Amino acid sequence: MSNRKPRKPAAKAGTVSQRQLRASEMIRHALVEVMRENEIRDPALVGVSVTVTEVRLSPDLKHATCFVEPLGAGVETAPVAGHIDEIVKALNAHAKFLRGALGRHIEMRFTPDLRFRHDESFAAAERLNRLLDDPRVRADVYVSPFQDDDADEDGSQAKRGAAGPTEES
Repeated sequence: MSNRKPRKPAAKAGTVSQRQLRASEMIRHALVEVMRENEIRDPALVGVSVTVTEVRLSPDLKHATCFVEPLGAGVETAPVAGHIDEIVKALNAHAKFLRGALGRHIEMRFTPDLRFRHDESFAAAERLNRLLDDPRVRADVYVSPFQDDDADEDGSQAKRGAAGPTEES
């Protein structure tokens, strides 16, 4: 008999382990604290509030992709409108500073390298909402409360009460 422990099956490509999920949430919360406490002196970041929406870690936990959304990015009259690429570029320029500050907030063997990207999920959600608000799509999705799937063969509706059949006296 062998004293070897059975090996776990190899993870499939694209799956995320519980360890990665826990560590990425911890990094996201700590990164928010770091960005709140430390003022980064960059003209592109002056007066800009940035939301860290998600952090994705590599399987070895040494590289983190941080998805960010500047506050008011979807509003055309907001001061950050049209400057999202500059904001993300400035965050990437200061990634080493943020990594150093992050290392003092988390307890991990290695502090991951940070890479910032704009979170496109808000724009995708807005596109989906506009699509669902389209009158042609609403006509397909909306079902009148007077229509019923139990229509008779001649197209007339059978009347039913809320409590079911009633007795007549």
